[in-house]
Amino acid sequence: MLRRLRSISIVGATFVGATAALPLLLLAAALYDLAALARGRRHFMGVRLTLIGWVYLGTEILGVTALGAVWLASAGGRLRSLFIGGTYAIQRWWAGAVFKTVRTMFDLHIDVEGAEELTPGPIMVFMRHASIVDNLLPNVLITAPHGINLRYVLKRELLSDPALDIAGSRLPNYFVDRRSTDSEGEVSAIRRLGSGLGSAEGILIYPEGTRSTPERRARALDRLRVSNPTLHARAATMRAVMPPRLGGPLALLDVEPAADVVIAAHAGLDGFSHIRDILSGGLVGSTIRVRFRRFAHSDIPAEPAGRAEWLYDRWAEVDEWITRS
Repeated sequence: MLRRLRSISIVGATFVGATAALPLLLLAAALYDLAALARGRRHFMGVRLTLIGWVYLGTEILGVTALGAVWLASAGGRLRSLFIGGTYAIQRWWAGAVFKTVRTMFDLHIDVEGAEELTPGPIMVFMRHASIVDNLLPNVLITAPHGINLRYVLKRELLSDPALDIAGSRLPNYFVDRRSTDSEGEVSAIRRLGSGLGSAEGILIYPEGTRSTPERRARALDRLRVSNPTLHARAATMRAVMPPRLGGPLALLDVEPAADVVIAAHAGLDGFSHIRDILSGGLVGSTIRVRFRRFAHSDIPAEPAGRAEWLYDRWAEVDEWITRS
């Protein structure tokens, strides 16, 4: 409760202050852009990011307010159908609104391949992670158009976002503590989350565990060199992706009922893992390519070593596809 009061207060105060100062903020952003223009940067990223930030804060406030209204309308959550259904609806709206803003301000184009493989459910989505933008893709490309409500495996740090904190804690999700010394406990929690998926449900995990950057990839390879030299040799040949971690993904392959796996690859967001990367302007006018490939659970090896090889095979295919894109 204290965490939410603090995050809501910070976001609310920031939005009020940003709204009051928006003309000055836009003026300062325009001056920044003019200075950048003199250095050859023509994309006016200061103004774009200022507007995106303001819309994001407003969307947070609206989302928290709507979540509160659903709580009241559902008698404090006792009317479960209204409570859960309303929360899913707000989550879809929130992700769609933020993504539409980013897509419009950056003039992004989306090219999706294999969307027909997302249904029927249940499915397990193993998605690569390269950017602060790709967190929005599952809701926009899977849940909204196909009616698949996803359970998410997310990092605990995202609880600092009040709307995501409230909605994410109401719905079946798990926020991984990446600093935990109880790795088996974290894996067991992911396994429980993936159990009992219905026909209109799925679970999504980022096997890489964090956004891919050259520095993080190097550190991950160093760890893998010590823990599993065989897989390190395979991961070292991959140029665009992080080596997938085995704990969470392999735990999900054990759950009942068994579900097919969808590998979600995307290209076009690489190199934009932080705001400072986006300031370069390279994202403007770009095309985000997304590819979904479905694999029957019955075709996945049953033993852990075989499953590890299978996952690395899939990630090698993702790496090759990105490299060719």
